[in-house]
Amino acid sequence: MPKIALVDDDRNILTSVSLTLEAEGYQVATYTDGASGLEGLTTDKPDLAILDIKMPRMDGMELLRRLRQKSDVPVIFLTSKDEEIDELFGLKMGADDFITKPFSQRLLVERVKAILRRSAPRDPSAPAGAPGEPGTGKALIERGSLVMDEERHTCTWKGQRVTLTVTEFLILQALALRPGVVKSRNALMDAAYDDQVYVDDRTIDSHIKRLRKKFKATDDDFEMIETLYGVGYRFKEQ
Repeated sequence: MPKIALVDDDRNILTSVSLTLEAEGYQVATYTDGASGLEGLTTDKPDLAILDIKMPRMDGMELLRRLRQKSDVPVIFLTSKDEEIDELFGLKMGADDFITKPFSQRLLVERVKAILRRSAPRDPSAPAGAPGEPGTGKALIERGSLVMDEERHTCTWKGQRVTLTVTEFLILQALALRPGVVKSRNALMDAAYDDQVYVDDRTIDSHIKRLRKKFKATDDDFEMIETLYGVGYRFKEQ
């Protein structure tokens, strides 16, 4: 039973969303502000977190910033704001999805299911195929100093752990599976998002920038993700 953490200062939302998610078979932990949410998410780690942006004591952006120092748990933001900068900033910080209030409970449930599917370990009984390809029975991808383990959702560079969100992992995986092959932004969107989640080109660019930043924090000489302007991205052949 997947566990979902819901952090929102609106008790009506806490109640209604909790009832909806529990009816779908999820275990739900609720928190009424960012500070208590951070403590709860740190001590009782969920499979997914749903965070309101505007909250007392600590807003959702600050909560996500602190959370990303310790965890790569998938995060959906709830926001009543329409400013584009909020969404772009949140994606750069490592959010996986945004839902604008007021929202349909059914939409939220579908987004939750989509992200949990993306973050779930791959079925080891999946049909065998070419090594290193999705659904092949081989979960380990090795490209020079890069090692990605699909089943454990872990990534290392030169033996050092690099913590990635679900979306970042899927984008890097799509690039690393075929080094030297250019992936368009649309192809990367298809690899990282379900059909019902709409993102634009700038979202992929934000994720790529964040990926590079994380790897450069481990190795300042990291330059394996190449940009082909007007075309897309590729993982450099070695």
